[in-house]
Amino acid sequence: MADDNKETGAAGGAANQGNGAQPSLNVLAQYVKDLSFESPGAPNSLRGREQAPNININVNVNANSLTDNEYDVNLMLSAKASHGESVLFNVELAYGGVFRVAGFPKEHVLPVLFIECPRLLFPFARQIIADATRNGGFPPLMLDPIDFAQIFQKKVAEEQAKAKVQVS
Repeated sequence: MADDNKETGAAGGAANQGNGAQPSLNVLAQYVKDLSFESPGAPNSLRGREQAPNININVNVNANSLTDNEYDVNLMLSAKASHGESVLFNVELAYGGVFRVAGFPKEHVLPVLFIECPRLLFPFARQIIADATRNGGFPPLMLDPIDFAQIFQKKVAEEQAKAKVQVS
């Protein structure tokens, strides 16, 4: 019976070694890098309106390597609310996270950094935006979920198009 356990243990160990390390994604830190809220027309901009304001939202993601398998990922969100020509509020947030990305095939690292990492950061950034607008005297701005995969695919397509133009 002891021999059976050794064989099973050896086979299991060999299988694990053959597959390499299991992919892992760890959040090491999260932080507010920059936060700005402006309400240039206050207190007049706080008055009730018959129409909802126009809200323009922009999203961007950047990633920088810190070490071999640690990365700093920054999620930038900005929202500008206007009514006619007047700006009601403008909020900008750069929210960062330090991630350990290990065991992934090389071709999967960029999608992890630009899709999964911002997906993990987004709920926290969303809450900060909601709190900032509420603390500014407006109803909390609750951002809709963001499809980071679509943003990443669009960015990759744009870079491929640029590369084709430069080659021509």
